[in-house]
Amino acid sequence: MDAIALQVLNGLDKGGAYALIALGLTIIFGTLGVVNFAHGALFMLGAFCAVSVKALLSLEAVTLDPNKLTAWGTPMEIRVPYVETWFGEFGATLLNYSVPVSILVAIPMMLILGIAMERGLIRFFYKRPHAEQILVTFGLAIVLQEIIKGIFGANPIPQPAPEVAKGMIDFGILVGFDAGNVVYPAWRLIYFLFSVAIIGAVFSFLRFTSFGMVVRAGMADRETVGLLGIDIDRRFTIVFGIAAVVAGLAGAMYTPILSPDYHMGMDFLVLSFVVVVVGGMGSLGGAVAAGFLLGILQSFASMNEVKNILPGIDQIIIYLIAVVVLLVRPRGLMGRKGMMEH
Repeated sequence: MDAIALQVLNGLDKGGAYALIALGLTIIFGTLGVVNFAHGALFMLGAFCAVSVKALLSLEAVTLDPNKLTAWGTPMEIRVPYVETWFGEFGATLLNYSVPVSILVAIPMMLILGIAMERGLIRFFYKRPHAEQILVTFGLAIVLQEIIKGIFGANPIPQPAPEVAKGMIDFGILVGFDAGNVVYPAWRLIYFLFSVAIIGAVFSFLRFTSFGMVVRAGMADRETVGLLGIDIDRRFTIVFGIAAVVAGLAGAMYTPILSPDYHMGMDFLVLSFVVVVVGGMGSLGGAVAAGFLLGILQSFASMNEVKNILPGIDQIIIYLIAVVVLLVRPRGLMGRKGMMEH
């Protein structure tokens, strides 16, 4: 039981990332009818927001201390980050919490970028075939990742979690197992709780605000909402921006778990599209449920006991599940009737 509990926990953080990306993909597809292959690049850009914030906070002031000499008899260089020089202990805390602080930067940056993408490119492909949408958004994703590669290089850039979240949590004690049997990295648990909070915020926004209710009505019948005199296009543009923010926040907070590199967006994008299809195209609840489900199944498939019996199963388990689900239920687990069934 402790091994099962550990694998469930291991699947939650990755499932949270899948769910957040798939949620944004589903919102965009449900509102705009666009298959956005650049959504994984938004996840990557969010991660590099965290990288940029850490780099800015780490900028150092260099002074020479004549009272301390190097082995060559020259004054020793003393390097202190500017934020510590300016703000003292508070500056040191900002540097330590650079990943959570990056959220404050990622939200406006990703919102502006998402709106710019929708207004500058995506809106011209609303009524075009899905194949053309995929080609243009995939091309945009390649451009964005090459820009990131040119600026930050090709190597992964590690991002530390705050000191308080670098340890392990003995989760076994909380659920009645023996001490030490189920230990789990603190930041992974924080990421899971963060993803649940973001998902809850998005669903609450869509369900309990007048803006969200209009958007949901537009997802069901865009033309009728437009005939009521509501500027549904403007609202859908804002929704695209919100979807970009969700992807960006998912990427920023995931950096202590997976060091960011320029192709991480593509790695998550393909799996997230599979998640969307399994959950049901256009189903927000299906995207979230499938994200966590497939994350947990992938975790179980990565166990040595399983891989010894079925070598390589951890690499293909998500695709196998997708094949089975689509054969049995072509519209996905929670997709609308008729979706993908013709």
